[in-house]
Amino acid sequence: MTDAALPVLYLDDALAVVCKSAGLMAHDSALARGETDFAADRLREQFGKPISLVHRLDRATSGCLLLAFDRDTASKLGKALMAHAVEKEYWAICRGWPGERAFTVDHPLDGGPGKPVKKPATTDFEVLATCELPLPSAGFDTSRYAWLRASPQTGRFRQIRRHLKHLSHHLIGDSSHGDGRHNRNFRMLGIHRMLLHARRLAFVHPHGGARIEAIAPLDAEFRKALALFNAPAP
Repeated sequence: MTDAALPVLYLDDALAVVCKSAGLMAHDSALARGETDFAADRLREQFGKPISLVHRLDRATSGCLLLAFDRDTASKLGKALMAHAVEKEYWAICRGWPGERAFTVDHPLDGGPGKPVKKPATTDFEVLATCELPLPSAGFDTSRYAWLRASPQTGRFRQIRRHLKHLSHHLIGDSSHGDGRHNRNFRMLGIHRMLLHARRLAFVHPHGGARIEAIAPLDAEFRKALALFNAPAP
C-alpha cells in the first residue's frame, strides 16, 4: 500500500469498509472543480482491482465508506440501503442546544443543484453532550454547542447538514449551510474541518448473512473538538 491508502475497517473477498478522511472527494463529479485526487481512484490502486462505491460521503465528511468488488455485491448492498437495512450513525457538532435530548427532523429536501424536486427526508438525532464556551456571539458573552448522534433514515443530498440548518442548529465548519460566526470560533481554536463524521455502519452481509459492524476512528481535529465537551464517548 502507498501513503495514500485509506484505513481498512472491514475486508473480505466481496466488500470492504474504509475510513475516508475529511477533505478527500469520494469520486469525480460536477462538484470536483479541477480536483484530481479521489477516494475511488485510491481504492482501486490500494486493492488492485475494480471497486464500486455503494454510497457517498461529502468531501468534508470523514468516516465509514462502503464499497463492493463485484456488481452482484454492489447491487445487493444498494438494495439494502434503499430498504433502510443499513444502519448509519454519524457524529456531528452544531451550534446551540436542541430543546430535546432525542428528536426527529422530517423535512423534504431537493436533490441538490439541478434537481429541484423535493423528496421525503428524515433524520433521527440524539444529543450526546453540550458545552458553553467563553466565545462572544450575537450579543452574548458565550456560545453554546451540542455534540449529536445523527441517524439518517433517507439518503438525500447533504441531508444532515441541511436538516441542521433547517433547525437553526448549524453544523460547525459547514461553509455551505453553516453559520460563519461559529465556524470562525472553531477556527480560532485550531479546528478547521467540518465536524461531521460517519462513525458507524452496520448491515447484514449480502453473501452468508453474517452481521457486519464497522466503526471509524476520529481524526485529531475532531478529537480536539470533542474534548471541549469534557464528556466520555458513548
